[in-house]
Amino acid sequence: MAEVQTDRPPETSPDEVGLSDETVRAVEIALDGGRVDEVEDLVDELHPADMADLLESVTREDRALLLDIVGPTLDPEVLTYLDSALRDEVAEKLGPKETAAILKRLESDDALEFFEDLSEELRVQVLARVPVTIRRLLQEGLEYPEDSAGRLMQREVVVVPAIWTVGETIDYMRQHKKQMPQDFYDLYVVDPRYKPIGKLPLSRVLRNKRPVKIVDIMQQELNPVPVGLDQEEVAYLFKQYSLLSAPVVDPAGRLVGVITVDDVVHVVEEEAEDDLLKMGGVSETDLYSAVLQTTRSRFTWLVVNLGTAVLASSVIGLFESTISKVVALAVLMPIVASMGGNAGTQTVTVAVRALALKELTGKAAWRFVWREVMVGVANGLLFAVLVGLVAWAWFDQPLIGVVIAAAMVINLLSAGLFGTIIPLALEKLGADPAVASTVFLTTVTDVVGFFAFLGLAALILF
Repeated sequence: MAEVQTDRPPETSPDEVGLSDETVRAVEIALDGGRVDEVEDLVDELHPADMADLLESVTREDRALLLDIVGPTLDPEVLTYLDSALRDEVAEKLGPKETAAILKRLESDDALEFFEDLSEELRVQVLARVPVTIRRLLQEGLEYPEDSAGRLMQREVVVVPAIWTVGETIDYMRQHKKQMPQDFYDLYVVDPRYKPIGKLPLSRVLRNKRPVKIVDIMQQELNPVPVGLDQEEVAYLFKQYSLLSAPVVDPAGRLVGVITVDDVVHVVEEEAEDDLLKMGGVSETDLYSAVLQTTRSRFTWLVVNLGTAVLASSVIGLFESTISKVVALAVLMPIVASMGGNAGTQTVTVAVRALALKELTGKAAWRFVWREVMVGVANGLLFAVLVGLVAWAWFDQPLIGVVIAAAMVINLLSAGLFGTIIPLALEKLGADPAVASTVFLTTVTDVVGFFAFLGLAALILF
């Protein structure tokens, strides 16, 4: 009996979260068959985040077809979830007119986040098609430093004067609901110079009676964020004080915007991903970049790695005669270097994370260095016994076991020491520890490991 095809979206398992592979495949099949109605049915009920994932999952050709179908009715929120590397491509496909129409429906922070990823040419075309007020906000936003609070903040803020009552505040919000942000948690109380003097959680407004004065129930602890503060510092502020929102102030202390916790969640994810990619020497655009562009972006760090590998190899060259006399040394050398590299990478990973969270300050940094050195010594001793016995049994030479055991202790100790010192030193020099720590550490552990192993072999075996 022939299988009957239906246009219904595939069933989703109750345990399945987000966009399913079945939905992606169903959309691709419908696009290949030119079945527009079926595509519309499949994407109609998708959450904006899932729609963004769908656009990222399909090929460039299918993405263009999909935008042709859903473009006129595309939910503006989709663009806020879209990977930054694809925003310009999607905007180019939608065209400046449609992109401008979408920007007008977004809140100021989301509009700026999307707008800043567009090409210069497309920005000009879009700006010519948006209202003057939105154009001014976008242009002002781009004047703030990249990855700063000014780029992150939302300009729509609920502001009330200190002389108002709860009743006047509620009436104001009801009468001006179209000017209110879509979602907000706090109201900000300002003085006549528009400087914030207090914060009022929305729940506190609802719990108090209408005659109560705002100034009597507001919180005076504000945690204001300077407009030029780096977004990583903003994220730390939210984590440290468990904030839902924070006011953003200009150099004169006047309120210019607000940052909410949902924006900070994106920052935390972005910063964590950025550090992870930098440690691997790749960029955030690798997933969607062309082969030539990706090759070029990775080439620099591969050249640096080549240089460090040559340096490590030169150490081996110093002991060429020693290796030629005892072939077992050539077999065991990679074990020493590999153990040191892996142990050091563990330490660097912990150190970079701790630096990002500002946990390594003052005496805490030296305690961390000492602890990691002790961990390196302890692991070195444990693996020295294990590897020493294996080498002895393998080559039936006890002295080779002694050599590799001693080299293992030295290299794991150096891995613990330099795995902490290198990122701390880079941080002090103003460099990003996530970028270069692993490269420098690998060089150190290779050089120390080879030199200790082969030097000890030359002293003990001959």
